[in-house]
Amino acid sequence: MGERESRVASPFTAMTTAWTSFAESAVKGATAANRAAFAAFTPPVDVSSVATDDTTTSEDDEVVEPSVPSVVYEHADWTFERTVEKAADITVGDTVVFSKTLSEEDVRAFAAASGDTNRLHLDDEFAEDTRFGGRIAHGTLVSGLVSAALARLPGLTIYLSQELTFEGPVGIGDRVTATVEVLEDLGNGQYRLSTVIEDDERVVVDGEAVVLIDDLPE
Repeated sequence: MGERESRVASPFTAMTTAWTSFAESAVKGATAANRAAFAAFTPPVDVSSVATDDTTTSEDDEVVEPSVPSVVYEHADWTFERTVEKAADITVGDTVVFSKTLSEEDVRAFAAASGDTNRLHLDDEFAEDTRFGGRIAHGTLVSGLVSAALARLPGLTIYLSQELTFEGPVGIGDRVTATVEVLEDLGNGQYRLSTVIEDDERVVVDGEAVVLIDDLPE
């Protein structure tokens, strides 16, 4: 991919420079097969029954009806676009683009759910003295947006493998965008895809995935 100019404001300008040298030794590898399929429900979902954080007050955090049958619910802040509407029509070049803001609540919820309570993500005073100059979102939280994009492919998408390179940090409160593109039809419902995440047009995660796409249950 071509170089992209970073437009991240201080302290993340310095943070990005620090990340460049760090990323040279970043780990790149494939995950084990993930057998847990993305939730898919064809009947209408009562979004009023979906639990939300009691501290949520922003209209952007409002839970709304899903726009595609492969997900249970969405938030008003989330946006996505896709170039194909039927699993049978998926072909090389098709894309899904998903965007959301990584909020303070997202970071703290992910820390609790994953057990990664690294002070770099949670402690302002501690993080100010690191190479990043401030707190950043977990790398695996950021890369999770790839899963969100894949869940919005038509059909039922099942992860088989994922290869990632972390190219730069993401600040808490940044809006990030994941783009997945079909690179190769491997046959038997399997596809190889590029998986890219950008923060203000700066690539922060790059990689490839292999997925299996089944029909949605009736």
